[in-house]
Amino acid sequence: MEEYITVCPRNCYSTCSFRVRVENARIASILPYEKSMATPNGPCIKGLSYLERTYSPDRILYPLKKIKDNKFISITWDEALGTIASKFLELKEKHGATSVMWYKGSGMSGLTNEIGAEFWKAFGGATTTYGNLCWPAGLEAVRLTLGSVKCNVPWDLVNARTIIIWGKNPAETNIQEIDFIARAKEEGSKVIVIDPLRTPTADKADMLFSPVPGTDAALALAIAGILIEKGSIDNEFISKHVIGYDEFRKSLNISITDASQITGIPEPDIRELADIIANCQPLTIIPGYGLQRHRNGGQTIRSILSLIILTGNIGKHGTGFNYANLQSYIYDSVKEPLSYYPDPSENSVFRRTVSLAKLGNDMLAASDPEIKAVWVERGNPILQSPDSSNVKKAFARLDFRVVVEQFMTDTASEADIILPAKDIFEQSDIVGSYWSPYVQFKPKIIDSPGEVKPESEIYYLLSEIMGLNISNLKIPEPGNDNIEGWLERRINGQSELTLSELKKGPVLAPGLQEIAYNDYKFETPSGKIELLSEKAAELWGVNKLPDYVPVEKMRHEYPLAFLTPNAAGRIHSQFGNLKIIKESTPAPATLISPEDADSRNLSDGDTIRIFNQNGEMLSVVRISARIPAGCVVLHNGIWLNESGGGNLLTSGEETDMGYGAAFHDTHVEITAINHG
Repeated sequence: MEEYITVCPRNCYSTCSFRVRVENARIASILPYEKSMATPNGPCIKGLSYLERTYSPDRILYPLKKIKDNKFISITWDEALGTIASKFLELKEKHGATSVMWYKGSGMSGLTNEIGAEFWKAFGGATTTYGNLCWPAGLEAVRLTLGSVKCNVPWDLVNARTIIIWGKNPAETNIQEIDFIARAKEEGSKVIVIDPLRTPTADKADMLFSPVPGTDAALALAIAGILIEKGSIDNEFISKHVIGYDEFRKSLNISITDASQITGIPEPDIRELADIIANCQPLTIIPGYGLQRHRNGGQTIRSILSLIILTGNIGKHGTGFNYANLQSYIYDSVKEPLSYYPDPSENSVFRRTVSLAKLGNDMLAASDPEIKAVWVERGNPILQSPDSSNVKKAFARLDFRVVVEQFMTDTASEADIILPAKDIFEQSDIVGSYWSPYVQFKPKIIDSPGEVKPESEIYYLLSEIMGLNISNLKIPEPGNDNIEGWLERRINGQSELTLSELKKGPVLAPGLQEIAYNDYKFETPSGKIELLSEKAAELWGVNKLPDYVPVEKMRHEYPLAFLTPNAAGRIHSQFGNLKIIKESTPAPATLISPEDADSRNLSDGDTIRIFNQNGEMLSVVRISARIPAGCVVLHNGIWLNESGGGNLLTSGEETDMGYGAAFHDTHVEITAINHG
């Protein structure tokens, strides 16, 4: 038996370290890696499901080609790569390199993902994407205000005396964080949840406040006004470290009465929340990503962040604004200042980009040349992109589609050629985290089953067939030893870390501030915390100060707010197809409140039609007291063949900053189709 230390590279907060035992060249068990201070209890059910995922009978193990009647047959790698090379070169010759689109998602993180860019540069460029579907409005908001995005290490939470979990559900999406929150509560910390929904995290809290979706900034700014009015602010901290306070104070025009009417939270509750923030410190606020997936998302995050700033809860034990911690991204571009829009002077071959938030419309509108083909890796855009009807229409219009995938997803089913993708145990890599402060090595543990090849090898072989100048490419030759050599060269000289050191286990990021900003140095233009940000207005056209911008859209016709939070058994559209997940999590359904069910004469288990100006879908309805009146919940990532497809209803609209996707500004109506 052999044992390895590895890490989960999925798009998930925790980035869990764990141990893998191998018997007879097969994964035998997945165990905790207790020495990780962030994830000592090991991975969640999704991490444990890698045993099934790796050896699933549904996994794609050979190249596939679509034939008539939308069926697929297995083909050789020679035929698959030959077909792709011929088609791409033909399109480039006729229409130019940007007639081919390179779509890369976030399905698996790691430095080896950079190798694809070398291929597309050698190809002469391609149409690429800008923006991010997950978190950019919040990232940009924090960066504009504090200069960089970091927070105290997870285990410092035990020092907080008030923890406000604002729009996040770590009991399902960041389970290791719940352990630290529970320990803090045992030490006397008050735990507050602010969320429209009564989540499993709210069950563990002392108090729950439920604002109308999209109104969180109004609540935060009203509380800011109360704190200032009562003198419950840290004047010394503000004087030393903050610019724009006077302007911010004068701009506050949302009264408690206004906030109550906007958010639906009673005035006494708002006063009580302000009183807790003022008197129960140190304070940590943990915001989620869902509340910044509105068109006012960036300004919402700036508004909530102001509460930490006013009370001086930065740079000390038990304090902070725990949106993300990018300190472990010592090699990745995500640590750089974000614009999410490629600079043509630096990436001249990638001279055309389309918005991820507006993917379908942008693809359909592209001209001179039109987009004729697409290459998709690590993503499922037909299901996960906003306005997915238009995305599917854009894909259908293409001459040629290639998808690199492990399973027959909604996007893979639209492909002309499917290439089998590697699993996490089948190639070495280096992985950062946006919550854990560790830099981690992910070793190759087993050989790939069937004829699966890692993307780096696919790109190398395509380069050969297409006659690209391989000697000038930074694409390693096939073989994991060559990948590790590439990794060693990639990180050489960028920090004191070596590949040999990383192979021993997770390493705390060099230069880590366990207590973020404890040097009170802020990488903003002023060198201070910027409540007033000239850059916010210059880059994004928003108010220089945090403000609340109402988001209203056709609510009279479609009265129900449509929310698509993440579920415990999925990371976006991954894992939900596995048997262990299906057996251990509730079947997909649309959740509504008892009040909304009664007013529409709906019973639990009915088949319903959900619709708005963008489209419609059918689903089974579940009635839940956890859902407030006026809201509908369909969890993110449910495949079309299991009554999912919530993005058939969402619009392709961007957030106020960061080029994010405003998923949660969607409103719908529901009618019964038949009674269950």
